[in-house]
Amino acid sequence: MNSMKKVTWIATIAVLILGVFSLRAGAQLKIGYINSDRILREYKEAQDVQKQLDAKNQEWQRQAQQMQQEIQEKQRQLESQSLLLSEEKKAEKQREIQELINKFQQFQLEKWGQNGEAFRLQQELMRPIFDRINEVLQKIGKEEGFDYIFDSVAGNIVYAAPDQPDLTDRVLEELNKGVSTAKGKKK
Repeated sequence: MNSMKKVTWIATIAVLILGVFSLRAGAQLKIGYINSDRILREYKEAQDVQKQLDAKNQEWQRQAQQMQQEIQEKQRQLESQSLLLSEEKKAEKQREIQELINKFQQFQLEKWGQNGEAFRLQQELMRPIFDRINEVLQKIGKEEGFDYIFDSVAGNIVYAAPDQPDLTDRVLEELNKGVSTAKGKKK
């Protein structure tokens, strides 16, 4: 079990134990949950950021495709001319092809590798979205007296009774209020 899952299970068990002790002490524990995937799908600002990320990704994919086509063209040229070329010239063309392959692989790593440009851009563009979502969760939690709010997508919830409120609509409502007022200020 990876460390994140261990922490999640430990936190869930701790909350359940805390809940049992709170109930025995006469206090009622108020728990709610959200669906973060749905929030990111339906929140306008998150949709706009996703469109930006998709556009950048498509641009990089076009560049990668052009690089692949160049490699394939050079390979076809080498194959068609191989009988006419000297061994030195063949070796030179093979080195050129290998250099292009290396550049292509380096490009892929830089763009989509671990901590690549795509990952860093997503982190940079999504950070304000996540900050806003966390602000809204804090606000709802305090105003409505929730003891805990879990994200059902992240696996932090092991059981949610049907009467436990799904706060996804409420979070989206608050987020979208901020969007309309923020856009009104810009005009």
